[in-house]
Amino acid sequence: MMSNLLLSQKYKDFIKCKAPVEFLEGTTAAGKTTVGIFKFFLKVAQSNKKYHIIASKDTGTAEKNIINKDLGVVDDFGVLTEYNGNGTKDEKIPHILFHTNKGNKIVYVMGYGDKKKWQKALGGQYGCLYIDEINTADIDFVREASMRCDYFMATLNPDDPNLPVYKEYINCSRPLEKYKSDTPKEILNMLTEEPKPNWVHWFFSFEHNLGLSKTKIEQIKLNVPKGTKLYKNKILGLRGRATGLVFSNFDRNVHIKSKEWAKQFLTDDRKRKKEHFIIFTSGLDTAYSQKSPDTIAMTFFGITNRGNCIQLDEKEYNNAKLKTPLAPSDVAINYIEFLKRNQAEWGLARNVFIDNADQATITELNKYKRKNGCVFTFNNAYKKTTIIDRINMLLGWFAKGHYFILEHCTSTIQEYELYSWLEDKDNTPEDGNDHFINSSQYGWLPYKDKIGCE
Repeated sequence: MMSNLLLSQKYKDFIKCKAPVEFLEGTTAAGKTTVGIFKFFLKVAQSNKKYHIIASKDTGTAEKNIINKDLGVVDDFGVLTEYNGNGTKDEKIPHILFHTNKGNKIVYVMGYGDKKKWQKALGGQYGCLYIDEINTADIDFVREASMRCDYFMATLNPDDPNLPVYKEYINCSRPLEKYKSDTPKEILNMLTEEPKPNWVHWFFSFEHNLGLSKTKIEQIKLNVPKGTKLYKNKILGLRGRATGLVFSNFDRNVHIKSKEWAKQFLTDDRKRKKEHFIIFTSGLDTAYSQKSPDTIAMTFFGITNRGNCIQLDEKEYNNAKLKTPLAPSDVAINYIEFLKRNQAEWGLARNVFIDNADQATITELNKYKRKNGCVFTFNNAYKKTTIIDRINMLLGWFAKGHYFILEHCTSTIQEYELYSWLEDKDNTPEDGNDHFINSSQYGWLPYKDKIGCE
């Protein structure tokens, strides 16, 4: 019993952690289920309650991935467990009988894929709850089951960040301070819901699974094509839509640069024929809803004499998160401040471009200009270029190394890693995860002929 379970320091800390709710997110083959289920049964043994729950897609999946697998329940706890897959005379639901020093415990095995079954099975209060691959679970099951337990653990592979389970549960958790730097920035930036007391988020990757050899890790990585949603979720452990990514060739290692790198293009040394900025531009995309997570997105760009387009800055406002929502008059002032700040740091974007569907904000910007005076010209965005053509241009610029984003533009970067094609329509991207993408396009579209050509 338990002879082959190798534990990294992070997993040891996880086992010792006394949080009431824990979420285990990360790459494939990170050992999340293996170590998670071991800790879960330790929690069951410590509980004063008799009844507990393991939930998976269905009981067959639970048997395969949790109960009977190598280093699963039976392997870990041997003669201390009896699995009754068809139930018994006294306990009709499939369950594990777990012999502990606090008496026998009943761990029900439930499938969250069949609503009628779990609705009948759930009732009363339970000690411990384990939900495997919670990202695929019926959200009603999660809500119903989680409110009936003292301790709650769930595992997941990263998935569509718009799933309600993220907003309602996972994004309410936080990593321990010790492991904050261990969590990818992309995920940290999404853990923004109001934190629940002592809810812990754990990120695990290949390196935390001491049972995997380096050869095996490399084999797993090689078997998954780079640039695919699968690679992003399973290998990098990053969240992303189930549908195909639009900008599948966007590569953080290639297309994200530092501010120091971009500063080199501020020197206009034509004699030495060095690369330098020749145009600055900016785009503004607006949405004023308080009911949805719509975003007011500002972007600022520099275009060089070598045909490189670099996003130098971004600014985000969200009325759903503000106590006092922004009106077009407020956005006008904020946008001009954004432009002035970037003018001081980079250079003058004399012509800037605003979503032409938002005439209210354009009117306010021009009113400000009349009353206060400013050097900026506020233009309607150019939208004659179709969305597909814009996407194709960007894909080409990414491929040839002509389009870059500075590392502090985290909201923009996140969108490029989430923006996806609709499953049911050919060549149609989703209407979402695109505020900064739209804002960016408004900024560079008037100068598209200067990008990608030296």
